[in-house]
Amino acid sequence: MVDITHQAAINPASARDVAMARAPVPLAAVDAGQWRALAQRAIEPNGYYLPAWELAVSASARGRTDASALTAFDDSSVRLIGLMPVVSLWRALKIPGPALVSAHPYGTLCSPLLDRDAPLEAAARLLQQAREAGAHALVLTDVALDGAAMASLEQVLKRDGLKPRILSSYIRASLDATQDGETLLREALGAKKLKELRRQRHRLEEHGPVAFEIARSSDEIGRALESFLQLESSGWKGKRGTALVQHAGDATFIRRAVPALAETAQCEIVTLRAGATPIAAGIVLRHGDRAFFFKLGIDERFARYSPGVQLTLDLTRHLCADPTIASADSTANADHPMINPIWRGRFAIGDVLIPLRRNDPVVGLIHAALTTLRLAHDTARKVVHMIRRTRRIA
Repeated sequence: MVDITHQAAINPASARDVAMARAPVPLAAVDAGQWRALAQRAIEPNGYYLPAWELAVSASARGRTDASALTAFDDSSVRLIGLMPVVSLWRALKIPGPALVSAHPYGTLCSPLLDRDAPLEAAARLLQQAREAGAHALVLTDVALDGAAMASLEQVLKRDGLKPRILSSYIRASLDATQDGETLLREALGAKKLKELRRQRHRLEEHGPVAFEIARSSDEIGRALESFLQLESSGWKGKRGTALVQHAGDATFIRRAVPALAETAQCEIVTLRAGATPIAAGIVLRHGDRAFFFKLGIDERFARYSPGVQLTLDLTRHLCADPTIASADSTANADHPMINPIWRGRFAIGDVLIPLRRNDPVVGLIHAALTTLRLAHDTARKVVHMIRRTRRIA
């Protein structure tokens, strides 16, 4: 995946090494059975790097196709012990340079899969394969900074005299699902807010009996997914053109991934109905003892009843009552106005630059380019936010 021409532009002397390098394998070439087995043994769950999900993303999702993978095997060369989907720095960010970047799996989590029985060996071999591919650095995006996968990578880097650089970070919401659901909600929202939400729910019942439904089986999941896609496209995401169903590749990906994960009990769709009308729905992935709240769609005609909040309250009770789930990742942005007041757990997510060689000047150039790009993006976001706020005021 490393673009040899871009590497040669920065470090011409290494062009021959790159030509001889062992490149990452196409993601679709990774044995799916080995991948699934590794996922079952992963030291840190990541529902977005489950094979059924990431292969569907790489096959058709807009701007995310044709990813490759760094792979690590044990001494027998038979057992897969590590996997990190990647693309080139040029492809990811249009920056010329010999680096590999986490392949974005649509969900905002790119922590690699490392075998819990050999996490340090797996981390070391992934880093070594990146070196053999000609990369001078890895850029891990949306990685859990305090997670077990990052801790393993840091331990290997320290042993090699290397230190990762955090490019950016933020704190996002999570759910401690080991608690009693009602107690957790009462402590998070308070009696007054819960009373107001119950009042809204009673008013919602004027449109028909309110029911929380969970689709898991193959027959249920297809219908529930189409209902979710319709809800998502009917709201602000549809107005902005970012709803999944509005892009053929995205629609193909989600219609492939969700049923495939449902077959292994790793995906469910939760729906809140008022009578026969679905008013909110969400896709939830499961990996190990962790759930991942992927996306939410609501019927904005029912906005006065807080349908997204009502669905999340029921989802919270559902996950807390499930003994197989210990935590849930909101996969939301920082300071998300809906989920943050409800799910009060917090953990750090960030982008990390990992140097692969000591005292490498090329890494400094890559770091400078990434910093410049981030500053430009931050400025653009502030301008867009200001324009939207001005329009609301007008």
